[in-house]
Amino acid sequence: MKQRFFRSLADLRFAIAILLIIASVSIIGTVIEQDQSIETYKINYPLTNRVFGFLSWDIILKFGLDHVYKTWWFISCIILFGISLLTCTILQQLPALKISRRCQFFRTPQQFQRLKISTQLNNFKFSKLLAKIKQTQYSVFHQKNIIYAYKGLIGRIAPIIVHFSMILILIGTILGSINGFKAQEIIPKTETFHIQNILSNGQITLIPKVSTRVNDFWITYTKQTTINQFYSDISILNIDGNEIDRKTIYVNSPAKYRGINYYQTDWNLIGLRLQNKDNLIQQYPLINFGNTQNKVWITWIPKTVTLDEGVILLVDNLQGYCSIYNEFGQFLGNLELNEEYQTDIPLTLVDILSSTGLQIKTDPGIPLIYTGFLFLMISTLISYITYSQIWVIQNQKKLFVGGTTTRATYDFEIEFFKLIKI
Repeated sequence: MKQRFFRSLADLRFAIAILLIIASVSIIGTVIEQDQSIETYKINYPLTNRVFGFLSWDIILKFGLDHVYKTWWFISCIILFGISLLTCTILQQLPALKISRRCQFFRTPQQFQRLKISTQLNNFKFSKLLAKIKQTQYSVFHQKNIIYAYKGLIGRIAPIIVHFSMILILIGTILGSINGFKAQEIIPKTETFHIQNILSNGQITLIPKVSTRVNDFWITYTKQTTINQFYSDISILNIDGNEIDRKTIYVNSPAKYRGINYYQTDWNLIGLRLQNKDNLIQQYPLINFGNTQNKVWITWIPKTVTLDEGVILLVDNLQGYCSIYNEFGQFLGNLELNEEYQTDIPLTLVDILSSTGLQIKTDPGIPLIYTGFLFLMISTLISYITYSQIWVIQNQKKLFVGGTTTRATYDFEIEFFKLIKI
């Protein structure tokens, strides 16, 4: 009973069925936004106008479709698929490899009938054929008037390496799902922060207690004044606030510290520091009125106590200046850093306060996944090595010769006919 159960687990049809389920769920996870807020699902999947006539936010939350890759049933499918691969390796692939290493002599001429490539030779010396086979790098087993030879045994290892690599990938996927996290922080320049704004995390995730300081933030521009790249200079601090690591990060170049990755994702302007005629420095908040493509920030500098008169300061970049408009929207000029604006409201621009958007994430399964794909690529190369077998029987003055191969049949036929060529 147990043997039958394990044979069913190792069955190729069962593995394909589980794989199709995993692929289908992955498609669902791609179509439906993952790890979003409940409000997002209520807006995109309302109860009154269901998507596809049945899909609404309550169904998404009920079945965990908002985080399918972390649900118990998806992880169970991955585990079951991994067990199927492991069982297949133990019950089928390893025994097949052992059989391939054994001497598989043919004893009767009738056995050659099941081979696609076979022939009968007359007046051909047995010793001459044996010498030819040895010259073609075959591993030869010779017993009186019979020969068995094979080469390319390493090609038979490829399926085992494929299974091993896929199991590594599955383990890495599960480990990253249950023990990883992703957080998003918007941090003003020169501020220190702890990881708090968690977007998603696994069932057994422990959020690391690490402090990080944003030392500086800046943007480089092209000649057309479009953004080329934005950078953050960050420091990792110990519990005493001392710097233990420091790196400048930018888009697609994260900082890494003990498995934690810091990615540059966004930026924002939060305020202006201005000095008035009394040399008093005041800070004014900036409000963003643009979109992700065209960011524009403005603030209001009042002239009177009633706040009904004043000037508007507009900033649309981080190049060290802002534009000044009156309350009627008339352009008055640009104000650069440390420059004084001479009008009925004397102002000096001291600083433009910026903040950087950082995504902090960890995925402990990444090393296993990368290792798995490395072995998968190696197995692909190994699979191109052909496993070929040749049998020979001498029956009186007749030689029965036959062979088979796992791939490259045309090349094997050429090699075979060269062997039997007189």
